[in-house]
Amino acid sequence: MQRVFHLNNISLVKVYRINNKFMNLHQSRLTCSLCKTLFERRLAGHYNEIIQRDCSTNVSTLHFDKTIKKKKNKKRFYTELLEVSNDNANERRTKVKKINANNIIKLNGNSLNMSDEFSQESISSSNKLIVTNTNGIETLVNSKETAELPAEEVEEMVKSAYHNELIEDEVTIVHNETIKQNSVEKSFKQLGKEKEEPLRLNSKVREILSKTKYSELDKAGKERSLTSLLTAYIDVCNSSGFVNRGYAVLNNYLNNSSTKIEDVKVFDTLLSGYASQGNVDKFLEVWEMINNYNIKRSVQSYIYRIECIARSSKPNKDEMLNTTLRIMFSEGIPLNTLFIDTKWKNDTREVVLKAIRAVRQNFTPVVPKSDLYYSNPLVNHLNNIKHLNLKSPADDLLNTEELKILFNEQLKNEMELYVRVRSVDRPEVIDNVTLFRDKLNKLHAQWDKVILHAFQRDLSAMNSLHRSIRRSSYLLNIYPYLTVLDKNEYKEIIMNEVHKLAEGNDSFSLGITLLYKELGQKVRIRYENKLKSDEGLLKKLKGVYYEYGRWYLDERNGRFVNGRQKWKLLIDKFQSGPSIDFEIPPWPTSVLIGIGKFLYNIILRDIKINVNILRKNVDQEHLLPAFYTVYKTTNHIVKDEVKPHPLVARLYRGACLPMLTFNVAEVPMLIPPVPWNSLTSGGYLVAKTNLIRLANQAVLQWERLNNSPKSQIYPCLDSLNQLGSVPWKINQPVLDLVIKIFNEGGNPKLAIPEPVSAFIMPESEKPSMTKEEKYQAYRKRMIAKRKKAEMYSLWCDALYKLSLANHFRDKVFWLPHNMDFRGRVYPCPPHLNHLSSDMSRSILCFAKGEPLGTSGLDWLKIHVINLTGLKKRDSLSERLAYGNSIIDLIVDSANNPLDGKRWWMESEEPWQTLACCIEIRNALMCPEGPENYISHYPIHQDGSCNGLQHYAALGRDSAGAYSVNLSPCEKPQDVYSCVAAIVERERNKDALNGSNIAQVLEGFVRRKVIKQTVMTTVYGVTRFGARLQIAKQLKDIDDFPKQHIWQASTYLVTKTFESLREMFQSTREIQDWLAGSARLISHICGQNVEYVTPIGLPVVQPYIRVSKVSSYSKNFSPNAKARMDMFESPNTVKQRNAFPPNFIHSLDSTHMMLTSLHCEQAGITFVSVHDCFWTHPKNVHIMNRICREQFVALHSQPILSNLSEFLLKNYGYEDSDENFTDEMEKVTFAKKKLNSFLRNVPNTGDFKLSDVLGSVYFFS
Repeated sequence: MQRVFHLNNISLVKVYRINNKFMNLHQSRLTCSLCKTLFERRLAGHYNEIIQRDCSTNVSTLHFDKTIKKKKNKKRFYTELLEVSNDNANERRTKVKKINANNIIKLNGNSLNMSDEFSQESISSSNKLIVTNTNGIETLVNSKETAELPAEEVEEMVKSAYHNELIEDEVTIVHNETIKQNSVEKSFKQLGKEKEEPLRLNSKVREILSKTKYSELDKAGKERSLTSLLTAYIDVCNSSGFVNRGYAVLNNYLNNSSTKIEDVKVFDTLLSGYASQGNVDKFLEVWEMINNYNIKRSVQSYIYRIECIARSSKPNKDEMLNTTLRIMFSEGIPLNTLFIDTKWKNDTREVVLKAIRAVRQNFTPVVPKSDLYYSNPLVNHLNNIKHLNLKSPADDLLNTEELKILFNEQLKNEMELYVRVRSVDRPEVIDNVTLFRDKLNKLHAQWDKVILHAFQRDLSAMNSLHRSIRRSSYLLNIYPYLTVLDKNEYKEIIMNEVHKLAEGNDSFSLGITLLYKELGQKVRIRYENKLKSDEGLLKKLKGVYYEYGRWYLDERNGRFVNGRQKWKLLIDKFQSGPSIDFEIPPWPTSVLIGIGKFLYNIILRDIKINVNILRKNVDQEHLLPAFYTVYKTTNHIVKDEVKPHPLVARLYRGACLPMLTFNVAEVPMLIPPVPWNSLTSGGYLVAKTNLIRLANQAVLQWERLNNSPKSQIYPCLDSLNQLGSVPWKINQPVLDLVIKIFNEGGNPKLAIPEPVSAFIMPESEKPSMTKEEKYQAYRKRMIAKRKKAEMYSLWCDALYKLSLANHFRDKVFWLPHNMDFRGRVYPCPPHLNHLSSDMSRSILCFAKGEPLGTSGLDWLKIHVINLTGLKKRDSLSERLAYGNSIIDLIVDSANNPLDGKRWWMESEEPWQTLACCIEIRNALMCPEGPENYISHYPIHQDGSCNGLQHYAALGRDSAGAYSVNLSPCEKPQDVYSCVAAIVERERNKDALNGSNIAQVLEGFVRRKVIKQTVMTTVYGVTRFGARLQIAKQLKDIDDFPKQHIWQASTYLVTKTFESLREMFQSTREIQDWLAGSARLISHICGQNVEYVTPIGLPVVQPYIRVSKVSSYSKNFSPNAKARMDMFESPNTVKQRNAFPPNFIHSLDSTHMMLTSLHCEQAGITFVSVHDCFWTHPKNVHIMNRICREQFVALHSQPILSNLSEFLLKNYGYEDSDENFTDEMEKVTFAKKKLNSFLRNVPNTGDFKLSDVLGSVYFFS
């Protein structure tokens, strides 16, 4: 037991830190209560620290002396050098301290002192730096290119070259020109390209060139962070009844903080608090404060002033209102402006309107109708309602009364935050399960009381501290955030977290800071839901949604608007009362962490378990903490995690709890999603769903979206709404079979994971073993442990999917969608969706069925053959003929999936193949004939290496277009087989010339070996990544000699890239132009790369240079500067490497969205998995026509020219700029180089885009 708890239990020494900045709680020392090992976790000391000791499991109450932190030995890197003199040559080993631009220049420079036998020319002719580790894994870095970068960017570049979890050894750096297979980049150099002069910019030049001055970034970041903290704090103070506290804090920071507060939103938030109270005197004090700091008032400021006067008990209200209106008019704000695009709370709109009419009796606000239509040449024609053929996606599935019942159930789930689902797992019920459940229930009841008491105790202590130290009440703190909810709600939040920790995975858990943040986020979500309920938003939402639902289900009346437009019209209709999309200020990350830490202190300190709880005849109670902080080393970083006491974990396992708990935003909806109608409104009813999946630091893209015209983003919103409006149901026969196999132990061949109980661990070390044998045994156990963890992870993933599918087996459900920063679309529920594995796709089908019609059965037969992967090179007619020839096997698979011939199991996609077999069987058995069979099964049409298709279309590359099926042909062209054929041709030549590795590879150059590399080349795969891909495929070939894997993969990477270069000349030119543009923009301008997709989505690449010291500590601090990409310098390497694949992903997404919008207009069902489009069998021909038309329409736009103009406009410099003297020639040179490169758009070929319209295998 002592070994188990060596790092677990902690001493609970607290530090109440009170200084002139903030007050907080934090752990100062962590000690194991069993072995008494001390872990020093002390923050920087301060003379104002008050040390107090709370309850602890340690016997001793003495404080430990401060321990001296042991310095960690830095890892040293060495390189082998060849010392050459006139007489001899010696090998020497020397340290490498740091790799930077100057070092590389010296290695490649002209100052090398060598003898004539080793001439400089023969060595410096190579421009590649090979970074090699002791495993023999090599990566190329272009030294000419790195010479242009500053030292820190070269270091980042070298790190990215060999950073992988498999490479942890010492690094050797050599300069080499003899290994031909390591010169992959050489094969990509454009022929005849002139050698460019290196661009070396020092910090002074870069500061001059930078469009965003680095010296101002830190200051602006601090201002933004403080503004965010104050806005959130004051808003919470308003809700908690602490408006005067908010005033005191704001006044204190205005007078004493060196960081400026200039955002009027901070003051408006405080004004709203006094306005709701009708406190005119304090309101005018804040108003005067705004005047004193020369801050421009907003329209919202005047709304709050009118509201405050109206709610006050002042006798001269009319005079005050007239004065307010005069000031407002003098600032150029018309009265009607108060009612345009305003977000109202509760009854504020009615109060303000009544007050205005008291002095302007005839005033009636005129609110312009919402802008509903597109302003994009690709979709403007859809504004014409005569072309619309919109249909209800759920006609006859539900009626309005059923929808109302489901609305209330969905709203209840979202307000409770969680959905409980019965698990499909049927474990062997161990003895005494009733005993375990009884003990666990009693423990939960006991913990409920303990948590409530501990919360009240700690909150009272914090409040007492504020009162006793007067100045602390003027500083930002987390106290108001801990009073916005009822104490029982905080108790429920903590108990839910306890359940999650106790049922967690032993092999993985989040770091404690992330746990703090997530727990704080749960408090915020509950606060937001409470506010929406108190402000009357839910009542209004119900009325609007009932109207929307009636329209959504009604097929009889003409539908001349889509979901977004209908929702907007309903919002215009229901103007009274609060605004449905009223926005609550976000809580900064430091606040969430502070709240989470406060609550987690209760979990770690107060929740205890009697270790004798399962011992019979032992009445003595011995309490120990139920949860511990443990320290885990991952990649040389010590991370603290929270783990349950083994006895707690045993109780939960023994109780065999039958229910799984899911966050409500991870579960499909029971009703159609709220259509996306703005950047913040859409998806779930009240559960927060972001329109765009962005990291916390990526705020610049939100800025661009907010500053763009509303209509610009409408096509993206409507595409998300169309995809989310499609109703789904569960394919029950397939689900039942999957659950049966899952509960019988799984089947790896069918990708049904086995339980971890089936995993056999290798034997452990024995005393009789030699040192080498012990090492090998230890190594095998570590590998086995990792595989076991992966196995358990896969099993849990399948359990969640199957349990949710079983929960929805008799229900219709919907999947709300959102997108990533590039525009790629994803369903919000992560477990049960159609973007997942073969098994996950097989258990889903359309809820609304369509008759097969004349061609539907043929498409089902073609589709089942497509899923097998047997006839990829054959025409559609040949695939159909083959399907007819094996119809007996198809029917047998449907009738006897486990006991028959099991033909479906040999397919590449076995579960989808089985589902299609069942659908074909059902159609053939339909009494009215197959053409009248109502099918719910979706047919897929896949793009043919979609990334290369976009590159070929951009470059009008005829040869490349033919190889990826943009041109019509009798049979489909398989680009992977074409590349494999060229590689085999070159391998054969090398083998005849005596190449040993080429001879070893005879018979192993297969399509599957190079497929992934070809597929990912267009998305920016590195040479190292491609080498790993090929090595993995070679490893899976049983006959291939394993000792040649790395050498063979190196060889094949070279040949594959050279083959692609031969086939896709224009692709590489476009890639080079995109990558070069991104590199120069981030390097010279010092800005993140931005662009706008053809459908109107502003995109900002969020890759920034992350400082080594985290911006957030585990304690709430008002001085914590939140990391935001708009206030950080860009990561040049990542910006450059990511731009080509991100841009192609955006084009891919644009094509999908255009297809989505036009399929909706045509009245057919459409869903997508990126470049794989789904629809009903009878509508495949319509979807195929639309898909091709929209691809042609997209690439008929001058995409690269438009991009060049956008980049020049945003990042280019004026050619006539003569502000710099001759001493600053580098500045002028850098400007000219950037402008010239951005203008130099790659030339295009002679491919005719119209040929795509006749290409059968473009998508097939």
